[in-house]
Amino acid sequence: MDACTFRVSSFKHFLLPSIKPPNSISVCTFKVNCSNKTIDESAYESERLRLDAKARQSMAIEAANKIEENDTDDPKAWKWVIRKRIWDLMEARNIAQFPRPVHHRIPNFLAASAAADKLSRLEVFREAKCVKVNPDTPQKQVRFLTLNGGKKLLTPQPRLRTGFFSVLESNTLDPSIINEACTSVGVAKYGRPIGLDEKIKVDLIIIGSVAVDPKTGARLGKGEGFAELEYGMLRYMGAIDDSTPIVTSVHDEQLVDDIPVEKLLVHDVPVDIICTPTQVIFTNTSIPKPQGIYWDKLSPEKLGQIKILRQLKAKIERETGQKLPSGPSEKLPPTAQRRQKR
Repeated sequence: MDACTFRVSSFKHFLLPSIKPPNSISVCTFKVNCSNKTIDESAYESERLRLDAKARQSMAIEAANKIEENDTDDPKAWKWVIRKRIWDLMEARNIAQFPRPVHHRIPNFLAASAAADKLSRLEVFREAKCVKVNPDTPQKQVRFLTLNGGKKLLTPQPRLRTGFFSVLESNTLDPSIINEACTSVGVAKYGRPIGLDEKIKVDLIIIGSVAVDPKTGARLGKGEGFAELEYGMLRYMGAIDDSTPIVTSVHDEQLVDDIPVEKLLVHDVPVDIICTPTQVIFTNTSIPKPQGIYWDKLSPEKLGQIKILRQLKAKIERETGQKLPSGPSEKLPPTAQRRQKR
């Protein structure tokens, strides 16, 4: 059955299994002080989980509604069909890893470390001095290998809600804390937040994916658009350009052949290289890379959610004396909730 004719036969099958609320997760409470920053780890993690807990049910409802509408020209409809197929497959074949279920996430997968090791042997990784890596679980080993290899790590603060990017310098970290520095709490403890005026050159971008086409380089994320926004802001800063390689690490089962390139949007980010646990694929993609932030595609709701975007828009409007356009209104999906690890 192709993506365009897929129907949701029963709405309940698209909804998520019951999950314990985040306040049922035990978190040790203690404070640490590092580099003049005091982080209450319990409070930080609880707040992250609170924000994440707003997530997946609304996203599932939106996805189900889009598929029920069966609008083959609506990118949200056909994209959700592919995403759901991959998430379902990973759970059914038990190649998904914690946090589970993987629905509405960049899915963690079996042998993610093996894919990371293949990535670390790429010439573009070995030669890179500064690497931007997404903050998701399946790329944690990539973040570790970046720091352990003496490189500068640039990672976005989760969903850009608390800030922008943080930079971690391997030469300022004790080797014993590098593994911790690769986590969200570790980034908050040891990272240096940067702003839009930071002068930085990013040599390589590592991006998470739900599905990717090895023949075209077309990629689908989890549907929130943060990878595209991060890419657009880095373009604005002059930190990257068309020649900056984009690499993703995924499981082999996340490789697909039914992403219609002609239906991709102008802000969708393609990938140049795919690393799986078993292979490295150079896509030789011909899909144009985004040139910045496309304000006419950015909803008022998304803009209201992300402070750094509001600051950037105000800055550009001040400098140009012109009001930037806004995109159509949307109902935002919340973020993901984790099942307690056992």
